[in-house]
Amino acid sequence: MGSAWDAYAEDWLRYGTFAHQSDEQVDDYVEQGRRDCATKLARLVTKMDALFDKSAVQYLQPKLHQVKGKASKEIPLLAQKHKIDLIVMGTVGRVGIPGLIIGNTAGSILEQTQCSVLAIKPKGFQTPIK
Repeated sequence: MGSAWDAYAEDWLRYGTFAHQSDEQVDDYVEQGRRDCATKLARLVTKMDALFDKSAVQYLQPKLHQVKGKASKEIPLLAQKHKIDLIVMGTVGRVGIPGLIIGNTAGSILEQTQCSVLAIKPKGFQTPIK
């Protein structure tokens, strides 16, 4: 299982002309973002463990990966590095005509990977196309 995270506006806080944050404050902010992502990933793992039979989990032997950066860039790199067979990800498809079918991030990942991608719409999702 993998997760990509990014500290919103980190570069601006760190290098921006009008940013008045110390390196320590920015480091703390970035670390909090990493911890928040790790907590969410741990919750997901707990939910997955509850859904699957223990023998299935032992058979699959999932490994956790948490990378810093934009998902559209880091997930394909992670998939290539670890020879991932399948990427499962959520998609809501928010922007433009292509976004009606698959979201921008999922579409970008699909274009960059050689493995299969399973994009899942959230529960209750209704297409805007009638």
